[in-house]
This record gives sequence, structure tokens and C-alpha cells, in this order.
Amino acid sequence: MAWSLSQRCLAEFVGTFGLLASVTGAAIFSLNLPAFDPAARVMLISFALGLGVLGMAYAFGDISGASFNPAITIGAWIAGRMKATEAVAYIVSEVLGGIVAVAVIAGVAYGSSSLWGHAISSGVALASQGYSGNGSPYTVSAGSVFLLEVVMTFFLVLVALLTTRSSNSTKNLAPVGIALTLLMTNLVAIPIDGASINPARSFAPAVLSAMWSGDTWAIQQDWLFWVAPIVGGLIAALVERVLRE
Repeated sequence: MAWSLSQRCLAEFVGTFGLLASVTGAAIFSLNLPAFDPAARVMLISFALGLGVLGMAYAFGDISGASFNPAITIGAWIAGRMKATEAVAYIVSEVLGGIVAVAVIAGVAYGSSSLWGHAISSGVALASQGYSGNGSPYTVSAGSVFLLEVVMTFFLVLVALLTTRSSNSTKNLAPVGIALTLLMTNLVAIPIDGASINPARSFAPAVLSAMWSGDTWAIQQDWLFWVAPIVGGLIAALVERVLRE
């Protein structure tokens, strides 16, 4: 069965929308809940993202391959699974899906003045990722965050490429492996930089928070959350090529 590029892009748009709505909703709606332990909030956000990608991957995997992440899309292109023009179309769809998702969650938060105030406050910026005291309880250097994002994205993209091989005897369980890996990366990275591992996840809140709050630190730091995940994805694609039969 063949799917048109427009159908695949729609699947990427809706899948990324679901992914970003789940993780952004968990991150924003849990801000300053009474007696909410910070460690429990990390687990809440991580599980929301892992379960979100699990459902979206099973729903849209047969249509588009369920990238929902420009780093995975670029890795798939380097691995020879799609053309460059298809990769560009996927990335545009993923970015737009992310922006719409964060806008919807922000619209819900806007219904509560206290929640909205916390969501766009300095250092939060609609749950943006960051370093140097923003988007993290720690003051972490850009170099440390770059290394973390490269390594975590490498694991995610490598698992995505290996588990979705046509020759993989367990490929029907690929969404489970990808979801668990994404869960792991977020449990590790959220306390450090908010855990991007996905340029679309970082770009959407960064650009919208800059528009609505005037606080521009997130969009100024967003370059790192494009470059580092893409580097990690490229390395993963090269390793996948080496590991072919």
C-alpha cells in the first residue's frame, strides 16, 4: 500500500501535535501544583511523552514511519529511507504540528490567570528547554547541554532506525522500544535542560513564548536544540549503516 507525500505529512503533523500536546500539557499544567514533588513532576512529564509517542507511533507508523522529530527524519534520510525533498516536507510538518500543539495548550493555560502567569514567567517560557539558569533548576553550561542532547538523541534515533528495519523480527514492537527510549532520555535530561531530544519540541514553545511574553532567552538558545539533536541523529544514522548485514 502506497501513501502520498501529503498523507504522510499530515500524519507527521497530527502525530507531532499529539506528542507535543501530551508533553507540553503535562509540563505546564503541573507547574506549582500544591505539594507536588519535583522528582514526581519529572516522571509525570517523561511518562506523558513516552505514552504519547507510543500511541502516535502505533496510529501513524504504517503511514509515515512516525518520525515526529526532525532529528529522526534527518537520520532516516541519511540512512537512505527517504529523499531529501521528503525529509524537508516532513520537518516542516513536524514543526507546524508542534507550534499548533503548544498554542492549544497555551490557550488552555490562558484560562487561568495564575497558571498563565507561571507558564510565561521568566525561566519557564511555556516549558522551553534551556541552559545557564533557564529551563533548568541548575546553571549548566552550553557545552554540557550540547553533549547531553547529542548523546540522548543518538540513542533515540539509533533505536528508531534499528527497530523499524524491515528485517527486524520484532519490528511490530518498534513503538514500544522507541517510547521506552524516549522515556529514558527524558528521565535523564529533564533535570538538566528540560530535555529537548527533538528540535520541534524546543522550537514551538521558544517562538511562541517570545511572541507572547517578550522573554527571548528561549529563542536565543534554541539553536543548540536544533544543532545538537541533528548531530546525534547523524551519528546514529552512520552507526546504523555500519551495523547492516
